[in-house]
Amino acid sequence: MPAKTALDAEARGEAGEAVGPLVRGVAVLRRLTEAGGALSPSALERATGLARSTVDRITATLARMGYVRLDDRDVVLTPGVMELGNAYLAALRLPALLGGRADALADELDESVSLAVPDLDGIRFVHQATRRRAMSVSFRIGDLLPAERTAPGPLFATGWAEEDWARWRARRAADPAGAAFPAAPPRPASADDAAFAHRVERARRDGWAVDDQLIEPGLVAVSVPVRDPGTGRPACVASVVSHTSRHSAADLGTSLLPRLRTAVAAMEAELRTAPPPEPGPAPSGLATWTAASKHELGRDFVESLARGLTVLTAFGTGRSAPALTEVARVTGLSRATARRALLTHEHLGLVTAHPDRTFTLTPRVLDLGFPPLSRTTLARLAGPRLRALADRVHEPAALAVLTADGGEIQYTAGAGTSRVLTVDVTVGARLPAAATSLGRVLLADADPPSPALAEVRARGYALVDEELESGLRSIAVPVRDRTGRTVAALNVATHPARRTLEDCVHALLPELRSTAGEIERDLHAASRFTRVATR
Repeated sequence: MPAKTALDAEARGEAGEAVGPLVRGVAVLRRLTEAGGALSPSALERATGLARSTVDRITATLARMGYVRLDDRDVVLTPGVMELGNAYLAALRLPALLGGRADALADELDESVSLAVPDLDGIRFVHQATRRRAMSVSFRIGDLLPAERTAPGPLFATGWAEEDWARWRARRAADPAGAAFPAAPPRPASADDAAFAHRVERARRDGWAVDDQLIEPGLVAVSVPVRDPGTGRPACVASVVSHTSRHSAADLGTSLLPRLRTAVAAMEAELRTAPPPEPGPAPSGLATWTAASKHELGRDFVESLARGLTVLTAFGTGRSAPALTEVARVTGLSRATARRALLTHEHLGLVTAHPDRTFTLTPRVLDLGFPPLSRTTLARLAGPRLRALADRVHEPAALAVLTADGGEIQYTAGAGTSRVLTVDVTVGARLPAAATSLGRVLLADADPPSPALAEVRARGYALVDEELESGLRSIAVPVRDRTGRTVAALNVATHPARRTLEDCVHALLPELRSTAGEIERDLHAASRFTRVATR
């Protein structure tokens, strides 16, 4: 069935009350995710089978929501879309409760450690603590792998009912190459279906499982289930991943398994003793915002798509299984609108409805843009914002961090202009911190700062006039992480003949602060459950 026909059938067919624009918008986000985060509108048109006008309206709506940006000829996922996956991970609680112990185990073993949850007949990563090596594991949070080619898969399959096995066999027959799992290399032609059932029985007997190069030659892993204290079933599976130059599959049980079991016991204790979570901050004014956006943009804004995606953000810390009334209250949507959105998400596999009339998100929410962005860097986040700032003020902009010893700044991103006389920002270049506006903003975060730097901290910016070099005037502001700590600085540089000191403060400073706020919003969304490298 052609993609467009299939999408229309989804909107009309089994889910009679499904919201068609929401179905199509989710399809666009999934295609962008599968493509690594960027596609041209024409490529999206081909991938979804939707009309170009529909693609344009959907991407305009997603851009208004901060989920994509229209970059030259491409539609590009932005960190804002990670809020959808963040809602699932916050509601799940496992990354927040167990991620620190997984990180500590990775440090102890000097190996990669992951946490995975079941996703139908696959497994999906919800936490990754990856070692930085020339040969390292490249899986990301949100990546989906087939159960039969992993170590966690047999452990989850010990609890499968016959309908689960039937779904698995049907998928294997319909997709012998594993095309539904783009994060996994193609399935080897010699793969033996019967071998998986044998691995499941062994996992049932031993209580742990091994992946001996099932995903890729050289990759080995050992896994142990982390059991839910209430049900006794695996809440997730913890895995230690290595390669055959460091460990063989045969010795994983002796070299890594004992320490993995100790860590898992601590994780299970964490689950038993964790207090009930306090509800996190709820989204506010979203229904009003979508209505205002529709009024401003007219037919280019698909209000039903925006409201439908908004419903996913009603879930989170302390709201892991809300009822319809709570979803409507939190989002500000009517019960009827919230209900149709939930039914549509249930049809798409993003939401599960329960007999007690509550709803939970499924791991498939991570399909909506999370994996391509889960290993980003601050420089990558800041790049588009810097280019936009430089274009607005017609001056070069740069992002920098302090070196380890605090004596210098290092440029990590920059955007130039087409002026004849301009500042050349070279990524990687270093300058004395004390003589630059960027460095003074960064040094002002020290405790206690010197009197001069205390003034910079109090003002929230640094202005340096021809101290580093004659003819160079610059102004900088801090970029802060989720804790409020300054992790980078952002500046604009100019020539005194172009900008007076007063003009720097009155014209450039508001633009800098606005851009820093945009970078911080991106950083806060991206770093909630992932590590964002600052250099």
